[in-house]
Amino acid sequence: MGAPRAPRRVRSLAGILFGVQLVLIIAVCAALSITSYVSTSSRMRTATADRVLSIAETLAHDPFVTAAVQKPDPSATLQPYALTVISTADVDFVTIMDRDRTRYTHPNPEELGKKYIGSIDEALEGHSQVEQYAGTLGPSVRAIAPIIDDTGAVTAMVSVGVTVRTISIAQAAALPQILIVALAAILLGGIGAWSLSRYLNRVTLGYGPEQLRRLFAFYDSALHSLREGLILTDDDGRLVLYNDQAAELLGLPITGTHDPLSVDDLALPASIRSLLSSGRDAHDEIHLTADRVIVVNQQRARQPARRTRIREESMGTVATLRDRTDIQELTGELETMTTLSQALRAQTHEHANRLHTVATLIELGREREALDFAVRDQQESQRLTDSFVQSLDEPFITALMIGKAAQAHERGIRLTITASGELPPGALDARDLVTVTGNLLDNALDAAAASDERHVWADFSAADGELTITVADSGPGLDTGAIDTIFHLGESTKAAPAASGGRGYGLVLVRQAVARLGGTLEVESDAGAIFTVTLPLDRAPAGGGPDDR
Repeated sequence: MGAPRAPRRVRSLAGILFGVQLVLIIAVCAALSITSYVSTSSRMRTATADRVLSIAETLAHDPFVTAAVQKPDPSATLQPYALTVISTADVDFVTIMDRDRTRYTHPNPEELGKKYIGSIDEALEGHSQVEQYAGTLGPSVRAIAPIIDDTGAVTAMVSVGVTVRTISIAQAAALPQILIVALAAILLGGIGAWSLSRYLNRVTLGYGPEQLRRLFAFYDSALHSLREGLILTDDDGRLVLYNDQAAELLGLPITGTHDPLSVDDLALPASIRSLLSSGRDAHDEIHLTADRVIVVNQQRARQPARRTRIREESMGTVATLRDRTDIQELTGELETMTTLSQALRAQTHEHANRLHTVATLIELGREREALDFAVRDQQESQRLTDSFVQSLDEPFITALMIGKAAQAHERGIRLTITASGELPPGALDARDLVTVTGNLLDNALDAAAASDERHVWADFSAADGELTITVADSGPGLDTGAIDTIFHLGESTKAAPAASGGRGYGLVLVRQAVARLGGTLEVESDAGAIFTVTLPLDRAPAGGGPDDR
């Protein structure tokens, strides 16, 4: 089933997924960038708090500061020192104050002597603390450490801080790096999304999701509505898909959700199993199951290169199965009628010759000899008829044997026919009996015609609930290694040119007829071919038409 080309206005599944992936990548990278920026801000605030606390505690323990706060004018000594620390330690302010918040130092000289703005309770108790507070320079992250004298009393306090504006400037300096990393991630993600979209475009043949949904619905409906069997086999010899008709023809498990089935694990006819496993191309090959004749076509399944722009890639095989059982049954019936008509034609031809002989003898005035000749001919036919009527009592077989006897006589072949036992009326299907006997005798006559002895034997024995038919010839015999293959369609015991086209069906019809009758067929080669057919007589009689079989 050819797939329609996707309209250009319909976006392919790969294109849609590429767009979705690209948007997701950009969104993820943006989220990661924001998270990284926030995380960087948090880390910078924590690092700043640790740094100002370390500076404040260092200054609080500095003997120079400890001694200076005890002097009458601490600002004169500490202000220049604090400004130097501000410049060297890269902080925004260093404020040294008295216990009552009076500032000894400040970046703005106008703030000296004024009250410090911020929390000092923990410092007064002898503990350092870190906080974010809005002072004269604006919001800042600051640390306050107590200055303790030799007696352990808090004599003054040191506050060191960095404004939030300074931290924000530092964060802004890190933003370009974050953006570069985000852009690199978007670029790599875009390349990955593009590669994935190319792969999806290749495996989906450029179809969009709606088209894939419709194609699946159409193809699944077509698969199960076909009256022919359809089987998809992968390169590992596993059945990955088959429809209901294929399941019915080959006795496969009912289709549904299941894992691929190995061909070797299925109860398939050997020829069909070999074909499916080989993966070779097949055109109108005929294969046999236990009760069906199936025509099989198989070819490789390949991706169309014109859509994917890549070399053709093997994806297994597709096999179609057509049931020719009804046609083959009609062929068998035609073969039966042909056998009977040929036998009757030979008998008619033989009788015509004999009637001409009788008529000529009468014209020559040799009536006695004409009478003797006619009586001998009638006695011979009557003997053959009586032998079958008194034993088998099967009119079709009797008529066939009389015709085959005439046919053998016409070809100069000696046909020996024997019969014993009693065949219950209607115990076996007459057409199948004629098919089996007629084809075996035809093959035997052809084989014996090429021998020096030119002799064919046919024996019918009904005993112990079985009918045994044995047909032997004086021909060259059979190759023992090829006995199994002669029952395959296209194989024959007869030498015929390739163009004949009619060889190879007789023995297959025999095998099918024997199978329908529930019997067995054995082949031997001993100074000629020997075919032995054993048919049970206790089975229900077969129907009279193809539908009854």
